[in-house]
Amino acid sequence: MVSFDHREPGTSEDAWVAAGVGDRPQPLDLEGVDALVVLAAHPDDESLGAGGLVHRLGARGVPVTVVVATDGEGSHPGSATAPAELRAVRRREVVAAVGELCPTARVVLLGLPDGGLREHRPELDRGLTAALDLTGGERPLLCAPWRGDGHRDHRITGEVAAALAGRRGVRLVEYPLWLWHWGDPSGDAVPWDDLRGLALSAEESAAKGKAVAAHASQVRPLSSEPGDEAVVGPEMLRHAARPVEVLVEARTDGDRAEHVRSHGRSPGRSSGRAPDRSLGRDFFDRFYTGRDDPWGFETRWYEERKRAVLLASLPRPRFRSGLELGCSTGVLTAGLAARCDRVTGVDVAEAPIAAARRRLGPDTELLRLDTPHDWPDGAFDLVVLSEVLYYYGREDLDRTLDRVLGSLTEDGVVVACHWRHDVPEYPLGGDEVAERVRARPELGVVAHHEEEDFVLDVLARRPVASVARATGLA
Repeated sequence: MVSFDHREPGTSEDAWVAAGVGDRPQPLDLEGVDALVVLAAHPDDESLGAGGLVHRLGARGVPVTVVVATDGEGSHPGSATAPAELRAVRRREVVAAVGELCPTARVVLLGLPDGGLREHRPELDRGLTAALDLTGGERPLLCAPWRGDGHRDHRITGEVAAALAGRRGVRLVEYPLWLWHWGDPSGDAVPWDDLRGLALSAEESAAKGKAVAAHASQVRPLSSEPGDEAVVGPEMLRHAARPVEVLVEARTDGDRAEHVRSHGRSPGRSSGRAPDRSLGRDFFDRFYTGRDDPWGFETRWYEERKRAVLLASLPRPRFRSGLELGCSTGVLTAGLAARCDRVTGVDVAEAPIAAARRRLGPDTELLRLDTPHDWPDGAFDLVVLSEVLYYYGREDLDRTLDRVLGSLTEDGVVVACHWRHDVPEYPLGGDEVAERVRARPELGVVAHHEEEDFVLDVLARRPVASVARATGLA
């Protein structure tokens, strides 16, 4: 996630206007849209990010449904106001706000934990799917928070919406909110080519302004006490009040929808990019821009537990030489270093490599390489492929596995661990890459661990011996 503080002034609206936010985006095409479903991570997202869109289509008689994932009870963590009280306030506010935008809109409150959407993806997916099923439209438009917005709940809601859009062939647009606060208008993180603008009439702007004001607990202080400050500051309000509502519509969405309509979707496969094209270095450079720990390696129990499972699955107490592909900021690398005489970490982007150097010091070899075209020298009796293989297209994946086996010693061990949920941007899904690793005839499975969230395989050159047999216990 992007590191930012909502209490800071942030990027000024004047800077965005000077960069052309009002006139650079191509117009948003709403021709033929016969239903609208707007997903909000928290009450007020729908008004700040898509209020004009809701009013426009609602006024045309298009059925509108607003799905609110959480009640936003965590908006004031330092306040004396009880979360239950804030939850009730924010529920009332969002109903009133949507009423200002479109009196006939259906509001669906899922009541999932604020800040905990990653752990409640299935419930979010079911709620959003049910709302989409009830629209009855043949050409619905799904509108969700932008996945690059820098807020964890916004990313999760965007990912769930993108996965649903991919498997159902539904058009998706995304609305940035916090991008306008932390973003640099001249930086690479702004998806200028994918921005779409909806020029608002005076009536639409007025309705949006009333809707935003209805979220009083967010746009005004709860009280004069510390911790009760307004969450949405003056510049954020200026961003929301601009005469053009700006959304993101990725250029690949139409191709993705057409592919799903024509070919369907197989289990464990991502619904995003073509599986024959790897993600390039520019993707990761953009991903790490302004983000110290974008995967949450240092903060999420999920990541800590997964590392512990992986390290506990290693079949030997020590290894001579380890290779970690996609080492990122070096959190797992540090755990591997404790089990190896030497470790080499490889990543395609410079920012995570720099962070790993600060974490691990000069004793660990860290290389920025564009694999599989580039490859580290040497032989390795441990190769760890954790959350990395689905970034490759199929040809590069097979070549990567060839190079892994070319570097693997006769007693070498390969560990592959991958996220199983869909991520539309990735060329492949976790289940598919796991199957392709297990299908290599040179390798046999020492251990296989599978959960809803990730799959982990420990493999070795054939013939394979269990830990008990290898140590003389069986």
